[in-house]
Amino acid sequence: MEAVVEVTDLDAAHEVLTTAYAKLRFSSGDRGSSLRFASGALGPVRFDRLSGHIGFEATGEPMGEYIFGHLTSGRIRYSSDGEDRFVSPGEVFLTVPPGRPFTAGTRDPRASMIVFTQAVVDDVADGVRFAACRPLSSRAGAAWKSMCVHLQDEVLPTFGDNPLVVANAARLLVSTTLATFPHIALDDTAWRRDAHPQTVKRAIAFIEAKAAKDITAADIARAARVSIRALQLAFRRHLDTTPMKYLRGVRLSFAHADLRAANGTVTAIAARWGYARPSVFAAHYRTAYGRSPSQTLRFSS
Repeated sequence: MEAVVEVTDLDAAHEVLTTAYAKLRFSSGDRGSSLRFASGALGPVRFDRLSGHIGFEATGEPMGEYIFGHLTSGRIRYSSDGEDRFVSPGEVFLTVPPGRPFTAGTRDPRASMIVFTQAVVDDVADGVRFAACRPLSSRAGAAWKSMCVHLQDEVLPTFGDNPLVVANAARLLVSTTLATFPHIALDDTAWRRDAHPQTVKRAIAFIEAKAAKDITAADIARAARVSIRALQLAFRRHLDTTPMKYLRGVRLSFAHADLRAANGTVTAIAARWGYARPSVFAAHYRTAYGRSPSQTLRFSS
């Protein structure tokens, strides 16, 4: 559920934005500004909507989180590291990477913002940092925006209390963001020594025991007693997959068992094992078992 704040003066808007993003010092602004700020969380990812009649110029202290966005109308400007970036309606963007001071300005924006920390990125791809604020292509940016809208408007209101769906949706968002925006990976030489079969064995035992719970790549790495990057390298080297994809396969096998036992509807079983979209569950299930979930359920009834 979204929390909504509406303010009708510049000082109150300043307080809302400073609380949500970073400490700002306004150098100029429209005293008659108004702002509507709505925010909802999908696990460790926050979705914000901003709109209103507002204009300001500000200096900001370094932010502690990644703040991505897509602008529907109005305009936004950011400056950091000597580079000016102007965002036009229809564009998707990363504001300023964490840890960097910046200046910013806006005029009557209508925008959606997606906020998450480096720790959330590390759960998906350890040792990776975003390196640029523009998407790799307009097509990639459009796909990212569509996915964000789906998560915010459909998954969050419907499955916000389902921990597996929420966790999977958050990781999907980060994975799609990594595929959309340029990023760099740190040197992985130090992790290669831990990418051995025993790492995989410990990880698999943990995954099979905890598949029904919301577990992350970080949880699996801790159980395997290695870094996330070493875990990823071990799975790629010995199983030609990723830890989270392996986890998905295990959950799919439990869903298969539920279908054979007629333990609920297809939609309920899909949600129980982390799928917000029954169509995606059906596609994965058909690939794994050669028939649809509904066929298995009918045969078992």
